[in-house]
Amino acid sequence: MVIKFGTDGWRAVMAEDFTFANCRVVAQGIAAYVNSRNMAKKGIVIGYDNRFMSERFALECGKVLAGNGIKVYMGKRAMPTPVTAFAIRALDAAGAVMITASHNPPEYNGIKFIPEYAGPAMPDVTDVIEQQVKKVLETGKVYELSVVEAERLELWQEIDMEDAYAEHVLSLIHKESFSRPLKVVVDPMYGAGIGYLDRILEGLGCEVRTVNNYRDPLFGGSMPEPIDRMLGSLKRAVAAYEADVGLALDGDADRFGVVDNEGQFVTANQLMYLLLLHLLKTRSYKGPIARTVATTHMLDRIAKRFGLAVIETPVGFKYIGECLREKGCLLGGEESGGLSIFGHVPEKDGILACLLAAEMLAASGKTVSQLKAEVEKEYGMLVSRRIDIKVKEHEKAQIITRLAEYTPKTVADIKVESINTVDGKKVVLEDGSWFLVRASGTEPLFRIYLETAEEEKMAKIEEEVLKALEIEFF
Repeated sequence: MVIKFGTDGWRAVMAEDFTFANCRVVAQGIAAYVNSRNMAKKGIVIGYDNRFMSERFALECGKVLAGNGIKVYMGKRAMPTPVTAFAIRALDAAGAVMITASHNPPEYNGIKFIPEYAGPAMPDVTDVIEQQVKKVLETGKVYELSVVEAERLELWQEIDMEDAYAEHVLSLIHKESFSRPLKVVVDPMYGAGIGYLDRILEGLGCEVRTVNNYRDPLFGGSMPEPIDRMLGSLKRAVAAYEADVGLALDGDADRFGVVDNEGQFVTANQLMYLLLLHLLKTRSYKGPIARTVATTHMLDRIAKRFGLAVIETPVGFKYIGECLREKGCLLGGEESGGLSIFGHVPEKDGILACLLAAEMLAASGKTVSQLKAEVEKEYGMLVSRRIDIKVKEHEKAQIITRLAEYTPKTVADIKVESINTVDGKKVVLEDGSWFLVRASGTEPLFRIYLETAEEEKMAKIEEEVLKALEIEFF
């Protein structure tokens, strides 16, 4: 068996590959990494989501870490990923283990390691952990302690970080903006974020209703991903309560979803550029903006107007986190719903993103559609789209070869301005339109991202690109 860490940890189907035994193997690999850096005394935080058996998997990981002489800070109950990352800093720990499969279907679970810098692990860390895991699989050596013995040796401590985390995120929010009370519907999607967002918003004087706010390991028969087609119950609740906004979190509360007062889904790209403008108008700190190669260029237009640099990264919040840590970015975000800001942990945080969205609406006294209209009037129109295309296994390598050779001079009769291969192949056109083609690293699938000023132009570009790469899309 091969255990590999993907863009955000190791995920697998429970009872197939994600078993107690393999969980212990990964924990032993992480323990070896921590001990190789002489950080055992600082301890490791363990967080877990609301998935089936997550607390039991967390317990097994904790027993292995303790068995390797590493102090364990175990969450008393389900703890969101951003709260787990925050706990690293609050406790000055060596890192954290998070048991979660984030927004994946309910049959999945996963383990991710968050290093001492409280952001997603970079490849130099996960590569070492993978090598340690490989050794454990070869030798079969896993060291464990019972919880009772770990407590006797002062290697086990239960923690509850909710109050400390809430105090921290409130320090990043302009509380005075909430003098105009908002009507908000919160949807934690049965996940680890239950109780966080609604409690903080109520403390700010908002009138809050909640949906899907109890643990359901089957996530209502769906998956806890806050995207348009998954937020039907939130849209209905916003309409029923005549709310100003609906705010959603994914399974481990690191991603956000927003529904406006009319029940329309607000994309992550749209919310990010609205929040960037809001932050630039309300905060004194000004720093560069970090976005992934697949994220809207509206951020670039706004940053340029304010004289700020934009850093483009490969897909994956770990690269955004690195920019937040090392470049002092005001905001970092990705089109899939990850965001963080200066002064916070360099980990994506859906709770904070939702709070900032609420602050923006309360401070402006305007709806999302009104704010979007103002941006379009000032900065122009941009339409974004992502399509996922599954192909046959044997076709994937052929398409990758064609993609490598694809260097057009024009697309849809528009001159090509630049081509970059930071992550996949991104083609930027003279009129500001662009598209990106990326192959999935784990399955026979291609993702195509497009952004143009109008739908008609997007359709032409899409058609030409699919034809050039010989990809069939139905």
